[in-house]
Amino acid sequence: MKKRILSVMLFAFISSVFVSAQNNTLTEKEKSEGWKLLFDGKGFEGWRKCHGDQMAANWEINDGAMKVKRGQTAGRGQGGDILYYAEKYSNFELSIDWKIEKEGNSGIFYYVTEVPGEPIYYSAPEVQVLDNWNASDNRLTNHLAGSLYDMRSALPQNAKPAGEWNTIIIRVKDGKATHVQNGEKVVEYTLWTPEWYEMIAKSKFKDWQGFKDGPAKEGYIGLQDHGYDCWFRNIKIRKL
Repeated sequence: MKKRILSVMLFAFISSVFVSAQNNTLTEKEKSEGWKLLFDGKGFEGWRKCHGDQMAANWEINDGAMKVKRGQTAGRGQGGDILYYAEKYSNFELSIDWKIEKEGNSGIFYYVTEVPGEPIYYSAPEVQVLDNWNASDNRLTNHLAGSLYDMRSALPQNAKPAGEWNTIIIRVKDGKATHVQNGEKVVEYTLWTPEWYEMIAKSKFKDWQGFKDGPAKEGYIGLQDHGYDCWFRNIKIRKL
């Protein structure tokens, strides 16, 4: 019995090492399809603080993922919103794995433009990252994980609980956008259309000049510091 237990433990360890080794890498097929890694699991090359020239201090590499650390007060970020500054993107497909702590809240942005004095979300669409079960911001369906934040609900809602990995794929081509969460399309919309501006008019962004004017038709990819522990890995993108 003891040998069997040891064998099972050894198999589990080898399996975990193998899975870990596959994270933050591209297959030959992905390379041929034009995918590019934005994070190698080891460092923050290509990333920096929004409105800064260095990486935000409250991020670390944790078990092959980039992790933003909880602030002293839960839910209050430390000014650590970051962006991938090495390149701007217009038509793209972006894939990211994320997990978050209990009660956690964060976000993924695209078409980020740095407007002096304005936050990362001033004009950039946000894809919500959330612990749907325990976060205080879970009362509206368009605030749940995978949603176009405060504008279009992710339905059917298929996010996994706090502490478990989710995969979101954001695709934008000539203004037509989709969010695929954990293998299922949950959001669809088209930017810069009458429908788009109707959604803005019904949202918290209705009086934001950045949303009235934008979003821009290209920009940076960004990740939010919302004051909770949140992990991101397997961040990869391809131009369309």
